[in-house]
Amino acid sequence: MTSVLGAPVLEVDDLSVTFQRKGEKPTRAVDGVSFSVAPGETVGLVGESGCGKSVTSLAIMGLLPSRGVKVGGSVRLEGQELIGAGSRKLRSLRGAHMAMVFQDPLSSLNPTVQIGTQVTEVLLEHRDMSKAEAAAEAVALLDRVGIPDPRRRLKEYPHQLSGGMRQRALIAMALACSPRLLIADEPTTALDVTIQAQILELLKELVVDTGTALVMITHDLGVVAGLCDRVHVMYSGKIIETADRHELFAQPRQPYTGGLLASVPRLDAGRGTPITPIRGSARDAIPWAEGCAFAPRCDNAQDDCLTEVSGSVVPLEPDGPGRELRCRHPLQYPTAPSGATALGAAR
Repeated sequence: MTSVLGAPVLEVDDLSVTFQRKGEKPTRAVDGVSFSVAPGETVGLVGESGCGKSVTSLAIMGLLPSRGVKVGGSVRLEGQELIGAGSRKLRSLRGAHMAMVFQDPLSSLNPTVQIGTQVTEVLLEHRDMSKAEAAAEAVALLDRVGIPDPRRRLKEYPHQLSGGMRQRALIAMALACSPRLLIADEPTTALDVTIQAQILELLKELVVDTGTALVMITHDLGVVAGLCDRVHVMYSGKIIETADRHELFAQPRQPYTGGLLASVPRLDAGRGTPITPIRGSARDAIPWAEGCAFAPRCDNAQDDCLTEVSGSVVPLEPDGPGRELRCRHPLQYPTAPSGATALGAAR
């Protein structure tokens, strides 16, 4: 899958991740995921907790444990294959060419080390700088991400910073070496809505200014609406719908995508208007080899959704220009669930 914006920075092809514990049945957390990200493009991976988003990002970064985990497929960063690359090679790429902003800044930062030391460590490792030059660059980075009085913050510890400033410090560390690829794993989850908006605006500006390829992992559709160019909706380890952000919000085709949109509270809804949740939970999924994993929760499901067709799983197929869909009975318009089209129109 090649992006129309130019040669991709990141190419993921048929990525799979299987966890195996002794005496237990293997668990396929990521199952044949393929996508690409071009310079200056923001791609969203969306879905409920447990759908495989974060495991996909960890596999791309080479951060999964070596024992009990089997990773297959291909991940290429500007043409360099990452699957199977040695630990030394991956360490040279992480920080310098690809970086990640994790979900919880308090647990991601070392609580016993000053912020300045943690930021300058990246610079000293990957750039030819003296300690004085690295300290000056760290001040500039903290200032760039909007941390007030950055010189003083260098001497502070993570617990002395607010949640928003800790997340900004993480972003500063990730951007220290101007990586070509930035992965943000739910970077606004622990922040209040005002700080969320500031962090998202900061990420948007950085992508535009530096041409960095950004992968945004989130379950928050508001984040997707405000930031992403293309969206990949994941369920039970597979991508089930891919589309341009505007098309996805205007007319979701996968019933799961429509359900996600319909379950978002709306400010223009009348008082007492109930939210329409997706019934069941992600645990109700069936194996893809037995049919559509979402079928047990899907209002559109029919008999053929619960059986294999031609000996293969439900395929991801073209569904119009720039769209792909994994569904045998997609949403039709204007009969889509209440809330799906309305939210799309509001965007």
